[in-house]
Amino acid sequence: MIEPGKPGPVAILLLAHGTPDTVDEVPDFLLRVTGGRMLAPDAIEAVKHRYRTIGRSPLTDITRKQAKELSDRLGMPVYVGMRNWHPFISETLTAMLADRVERAVVICMAPQNSRTSVGLYRLSLRHADPSLSFDFVESWHDHPLLIQAFAEKLRAGRKRARDDSGWEPAVIFTAHSVPQRTIVEGDPYECEARRTAELVALAAGLRPAEWRFAFQSQGISRGPWLGPTVEETIVELKRNGQSGVFIQPIGFVSDHVEVLYDIDIAFRQFAESVGLRLWRAESLNDSPRLISALAELVHSRLPLTTGTESG
Repeated sequence: MIEPGKPGPVAILLLAHGTPDTVDEVPDFLLRVTGGRMLAPDAIEAVKHRYRTIGRSPLTDITRKQAKELSDRLGMPVYVGMRNWHPFISETLTAMLADRVERAVVICMAPQNSRTSVGLYRLSLRHADPSLSFDFVESWHDHPLLIQAFAEKLRAGRKRARDDSGWEPAVIFTAHSVPQRTIVEGDPYECEARRTAELVALAAGLRPAEWRFAFQSQGISRGPWLGPTVEETIVELKRNGQSGVFIQPIGFVSDHVEVLYDIDIAFRQFAESVGLRLWRAESLNDSPRLISALAELVHSRLPLTTGTESG
């Protein structure tokens, strides 16, 4: 209990994209994703199909579990806010004020910085009550513990593929695509995503010829999106004599529709259509190494913090 007149506690705020809880909520969810721009009915139905096929995205549940693990690790309150669905960031900020939080370390669960993701999360905090101050982590794409966490999943998954097939498939690292105009205007996202892949490949002991990088889940808005696409990369590997591919999405830390549908279903079906097998690395989700990376990020901003109250 915080006594009247005492400073409120320091807290941690994890921000993520958000996901609808049911297929019926997809149209409202998409309106928030697009900032109120209506999508064509066939585009909405395509997204509904993806959610219907996987049953339900676990993103919110996983983020809450990450928050609990981090809170237990640090002995500090950890809140979760979603940009496009419940618990909305605004709802979480209201709860933080009610709990008399005065300062929060903010970590976006998207390691690479882009104005289309991290930038929008920062904007979502601009109307927060002035009594709340934020220490915003812009990027953690090259954090050593994040790299180790991805490398662990890569080595374990590639071993399973080798045990299953008798050979080691080529690796495709992926990150969510963004419009090319974003990069032309100076966004660091592409460089950071590629750097994450390079560091993970190095940590996992991959030779340059053993891996590729591709952008997945290109959007439907006008203008070109970053490539190469995963499909183009799969075809290239097939032409080079590969019999299978192993995908590791290093732009995501949790299972959600872009992993469970785009990779596990759509890319697997595409690979099979050109005669390749496909495996995927497990997502980090609440892995201890990921939680350690988040804890170190907090300590780097609050090096003297040992409890739930600010000093």
